[in-house]
Amino acid sequence: MKYTSSFILIAATAGLSSAFSPTQMHEVKVRAARSSSVSPQLLGDLATLSEQQLTSTGRAIKAILLKQDSGLDTGSAPVNGELGSSQCNEDVCCVWKVIADDMAKTMVGSDRQCNSLARAAIRLGFHDAGAWSTESEVGGADGSIVLAGECESRAENNGLQEICERMRSWFDQYQQYSVSMADLIQMGANVGAVVCPLGPRVRSFVGRKDSNSPAPEGLLPGPELSADRLITMFASKTISPQGLIALVGSHSVAQQRFVQTNRSGDALDSTPGIWDTNFFRQVLDPKASPRIFKLQSDVSLSRDQRTTDVWSAYAGAQAQQSFIDDYATEYVRLSLLGVQNINDLIECTEALPPYIASFAVSDSNASSRPVDSDRPSCSSGGSTSGILPKGSWPSSSNGLQGLFSGARHANRPPAAGRKPQSSVPRAGNQEEGSNPR
Repeated sequence: MKYTSSFILIAATAGLSSAFSPTQMHEVKVRAARSSSVSPQLLGDLATLSEQQLTSTGRAIKAILLKQDSGLDTGSAPVNGELGSSQCNEDVCCVWKVIADDMAKTMVGSDRQCNSLARAAIRLGFHDAGAWSTESEVGGADGSIVLAGECESRAENNGLQEICERMRSWFDQYQQYSVSMADLIQMGANVGAVVCPLGPRVRSFVGRKDSNSPAPEGLLPGPELSADRLITMFASKTISPQGLIALVGSHSVAQQRFVQTNRSGDALDSTPGIWDTNFFRQVLDPKASPRIFKLQSDVSLSRDQRTTDVWSAYAGAQAQQSFIDDYATEYVRLSLLGVQNINDLIECTEALPPYIASFAVSDSNASSRPVDSDRPSCSSGGSTSGILPKGSWPSSSNGLQGLFSGARHANRPPAAGRKPQSSVPRAGNQEEGSNPR
């Protein structure tokens, strides 16, 4: 059942809680908290094309951007075919299934929770796409963070060097199949999110064009920014205050390394291997464990009058589904910033690993170690919402730092816009080095 904005506001203010189950009422409150956001804007070529000019993918993305549809898809459809086979050559998503599987193998620890490489992949997706504003002529989700060497040359990308090297390796391996770096980065961010237990399965689109031109500087936020500066910065990226809070929820699986080096590796909530809503609750909780690292930017957003309601809503006991739905919808927008050929993209959500709807951690797993490090895993001691067992806190990570640093589409039909691989417009990293899009 879907509710109109006017009905949501009436229900939320008229005390109609008896008409809803607790889950439904929470949904009403979350939507009411978001209802004051600015009108969503179209991006790229979708802003100028008529409805008759839109492809099926263009229409699907337009609906997500206008919040008429969700960016979350928790269903799955198998992609068959051997890489290099005629069957795979005719299906653009076939190679992306192979790539996503390769990525997933490196992003999950032995405790089955997402690891430091997954966190870094999520952060990389933010940093590549987020270096853009409505006044930018270059930047956005174009792969330049890797192709222009920004991983190594910009301090804001400190800690991303390992994932950038992985992206270069994957690019060298799969470039022959018309894979762009820009798409690799955004697919990696979505794989990194969905391999986290309870994490969103974000609808994923491919066909972005690469650029070797560096993105504009000064467009990524730091951990000390005030809520006012963050809200202003994200408004220039067409992201509302409520959308900003949904995206900040990725700190559910974050750890910091460089904000306070004597606490390097401290997590931003008690379950950094699980994509839950503990983060929102624990930022608000003055009695939260002292080992939980609270970024000043997060604390500021949790208290600002423009964002405190939606923050509190996500902190609620029934918030998980609303949170991942909203995150996915906002991340689709973020992943398309600066992309001018949105109408030509192809949806390959089916290539992603499956959504992990539930997750239980036994006490015996609390001492297990991720596959990529020698530090203890982040386990919840028997519950996906519990506090980490004493002594299980990690000591280092490539985790996020700073702000960037039952689902409704479980039975979605096959992705729109699928066409043979040879007909999908692509650009390699060399095509736009001096002539960015």
